[in-house]
Amino acid sequence: MLASRTALVDDLVRNRWATMPPGIAICAVGGYGRRELFPHSDIDLLILTPDEKTQAEIKESLSLCLRDLWDAKLRVSQSVHTPLDCNQIDNGNAELAVSLLDRRFLAGDEALYRQVRDPKPELGRNLAELTRERHARFQNTIYHLEPNVKDTPGGLRDLQVLRWFARLGAGTGQLPPGADVLFKVRCFLHYLAKRDDNKFSFDRQDEISRLCGAASPEDLMRRYFRAVRGIARLANRRLDQFEAKGSSLFAQFRDRTSRLSNPDFSVVHGAVFFRSTAAASDPDTIFRLFDFVARHGLPLSTDAEERLEANMERFESWAQSHHSIWTPFREIIRQPHAAKALRAMHDTGALVAIFPELRDMEALVIRDFNHRYTVDEHTLVTIQTALELKTKQKDYFGDLARETDDYDLLILALLFHDVGKGTPDEGHVEVSNRIARVALRRAGVSERVWGIVSFLILGHLDMSSAMNRDLSDPATAKDLAAKTGTVECLRLLTLLTYSDISSVHPTAMTPWRRTLLWNLFAATNAELTRELTARTAPAVSEGSPERRSFLEGLPPRYSRTHDEDEIAEHMQLEAEADRKGAAVHVTHDKAHQDAWVVTVVTKDRPYLFASIAAAISSFGFNILKAEAFSNSRGTIIDTFNFSDPMRNLEQNASEVQDVVRTVLRTVKGELAVEDLLRRRPRVKPDARAVAATRVQFDNESSPAATLIELVAQDRPGLLYDVASVISKRGANIQVVLVDTEAKKALDVFYLTKGGERLSDDEAGELAEAIRAVIVPVV
Repeated sequence: MLASRTALVDDLVRNRWATMPPGIAICAVGGYGRRELFPHSDIDLLILTPDEKTQAEIKESLSLCLRDLWDAKLRVSQSVHTPLDCNQIDNGNAELAVSLLDRRFLAGDEALYRQVRDPKPELGRNLAELTRERHARFQNTIYHLEPNVKDTPGGLRDLQVLRWFARLGAGTGQLPPGADVLFKVRCFLHYLAKRDDNKFSFDRQDEISRLCGAASPEDLMRRYFRAVRGIARLANRRLDQFEAKGSSLFAQFRDRTSRLSNPDFSVVHGAVFFRSTAAASDPDTIFRLFDFVARHGLPLSTDAEERLEANMERFESWAQSHHSIWTPFREIIRQPHAAKALRAMHDTGALVAIFPELRDMEALVIRDFNHRYTVDEHTLVTIQTALELKTKQKDYFGDLARETDDYDLLILALLFHDVGKGTPDEGHVEVSNRIARVALRRAGVSERVWGIVSFLILGHLDMSSAMNRDLSDPATAKDLAAKTGTVECLRLLTLLTYSDISSVHPTAMTPWRRTLLWNLFAATNAELTRELTARTAPAVSEGSPERRSFLEGLPPRYSRTHDEDEIAEHMQLEAEADRKGAAVHVTHDKAHQDAWVVTVVTKDRPYLFASIAAAISSFGFNILKAEAFSNSRGTIIDTFNFSDPMRNLEQNASEVQDVVRTVLRTVKGELAVEDLLRRRPRVKPDARAVAATRVQFDNESSPAATLIELVAQDRPGLLYDVASVISKRGANIQVVLVDTEAKKALDVFYLTKGGERLSDDEAGELAEAIRAVIVPVV
């Protein structure tokens, strides 16, 4: 198909070029030059002229020629240069020079075309730099759930890089295995989209799996990842070779690392080789090889990888019949570069040879808009994140990592924490624990080791869940303390949670979440060590008469969560509200500089909380947390912490006053809530992103309030709808915690009625009423 489309376009271009003036030439470059025109690829053309004067003379006739090609339904992308332009390589025209590697004469003055010389080998440095930058944009991994088949590592662009390096003297340029899979997938993508679309989205995975007869979309993606894995590895080897040639720094490193050679392994050009052919078939030597990598952080040579892969079946048989592999495996994961060793074991098949149970999560795609990587890649990234923490200076999580014992058991728990996701019909936490028990008992771990690893696997979601609770409520820390039991287990669980959240996608661990996690750790740690000093609300008899009057009736939690400056500010806002009917203040959140706070002080009225939520949401802000208090005088103090994804408030000071005016008018009833919700930026509902709706109540976690927890697909006005139902049922919102990331709302409401918790019957009826309004309307 690629060849036939190329031939068709060749005929069209040559026929039209026949009417152009003599002395100029037209060439195919890019994919067109390689005779690999996909169904909707651009037609990349290079027009050569002897000088700039000729370019001006042919401007009109060239414009007519290109117009005719566009009329023939060709997406033409052209550039006009002289041979002199093409023969100059510098940082300003590296991309032009790279494109010339695929040039092909089409028509015109062939002598002029021959004046263009092949780029010099020095172009390889520019090519390597461009490739490294592209790989970095995709976190240097092939394992994206919705990969770009052209630009991600292992994609079509890497195929081209291999050919380009061959033209510059590195490699053969022969298409590696897997290229045909990429070609077919991209053709399908173009046909289905009817345009140049290279994103292998979930929708396309479903369609293409049916068209090509795959057993399932997941089966198709496993075939895809296995195909591109070899391409990515080969491309990285070529990059390493080319960068090593001209690097004096690498030469010094190579000389230093060569001294690490020992009787088992040689270090040549910074990579590790087996000293003998027989060594690659000896299980003990294979374990020592990965221990060597884990200690020194050096990559395996291509030769070592190929020898390992050739002997992997024998190694797996040996590993399954020996019950003492935990000892050498533990030495590997105790080393500073354990993440590199585990990735090398994953790439060569040694990891699943030792633990065949991990095979079920290899290249496993789980449809989750919050996760970016396949399950095995996420696992390796969590381990890398956990080990990198130990190197972070002036970082409280880094300090915690360096002070924590049994770090190797944390790495082991991370290796198995998601293995149960390969069993979709059951909850993955329990399944992961069950699979890990079989694998690790076979490996020979002790009861103590298994106890810690099992605790971490079973509890690896506990702190993430607790972060959605009110951290100022002592019950939250008490509940987590009861689950962890010891400070040592709490430290390990905190570090596991940090690593797990951070590895969901590159920006998952926001400053807000980082602070929440640390505050949760600190509160629970204090609870466990019994060093937490209970804070109570100041006695109403203290302070000025105005202060005593303001604090009268406010719950102890108000004083626990607000300092003296904030209390004084709220008193001033109450005085302003007495004069004007309401007061609104917007400022940066002192604890989280990437967030903002809206404070509203006024007299209470029905649906007030819901109306304020609607006003804030109308600007496209994401509400992170909200609190509601009222004193004996009937004054309410509502605060909403929110993020501003578009950073409008930071960049436009006038926007802050606009927020103040909108909220104030809403509080006074001058703006209709329905109008506010209509103006909120809309996101088209996505059927694939619909979260499983769950609403449940909890009368056990807090002695002072009923918790209503909900999970649902986020949508405009969701918080308003839920808060309205709560108000209709006569309940008061004390606190609401909101997380709306990844198109999913995770909300926890702390409610009271008449100053007490709701009865179980009342809470159950309210949960059903909330469930009825949060079901997304598609």
